[in-house]
Amino acid sequence: MIRSGLGRDFHRLEQGRPFLLAGVELPSDRGEVGHSDGDVLAHAVIDALLGAAALGDIGEMFPPGDPAWKDACSMELLRLAWEKVKAAGWGLVNLDCVIICERPRILPFRDRIREALAAALGVEREAVFIKGKTSEALGIIGEGLAAEAEALCLLERQDRGP
Repeated sequence: MIRSGLGRDFHRLEQGRPFLLAGVELPSDRGEVGHSDGDVLAHAVIDALLGAAALGDIGEMFPPGDPAWKDACSMELLRLAWEKVKAAGWGLVNLDCVIICERPRILPFRDRIREALAAALGVEREAVFIKGKTSEALGIIGEGLAAEAEALCLLERQDRGP
């Protein structure tokens, strides 16, 4: 059995915060604001994985009002969510992601971001792909005040044995 999952996240950007994608800090004068570290890509991937496995969403697993997750490392949250998905008998076939922001440019960092996600999920880098898009200077993203990420994953049921 296979299942697909779609995740999306959107964060406001603020000066003085790090701009993180899958735990990789990109040079920027603005970064994501969130209850955790605000890593918009890690959050979208978490929702895609949990959704594909029908295990809820990021807000259920890591409630934003819970002080335990305040300033948490989103890559650690991703590892915890992935462990839950694997424990339910699922394996990752592939993950495809889009990051939408005006700056910084994503392409120079794409390989590092792919490697970080692949390492967190215990898969080959070839199973993960990242694309960067702009909003053509339109709207809040185009003004450099927000960033968005979308993630699509394909999970396959793993053999649980007899």
